[in-house]
Amino acid sequence: MFTIELRSKSDVKSVTLDSDERVLVEGSIGSLKRAQFLEDLVLEVVGSNGVLRVDLAVNDLHLRPYKAKASKEDRGSGQ
Repeated sequence: MFTIELRSKSDVKSVTLDSDERVLVEGSIGSLKRAQFLEDLVLEVVGSNGVLRVDLAVNDLHLRPYKAKASKEDRGSGQ
């Protein structure tokens, strides 16, 4: 579960509902003001333009260094 609360519609870059049931929501919560866990169950990221909340418990995180490997699909996407 997640919620995104933005102060203005202008902070939404795009919302896409594809025919294959995928959904993409892009926008900006602005510059980071704080990030914290609420009751160790919800990650709350507060920015100058809005708030992102994700149901993510502290215990669900693997707090160790992580190095992502780009897949062939990621490298070919142009992003």
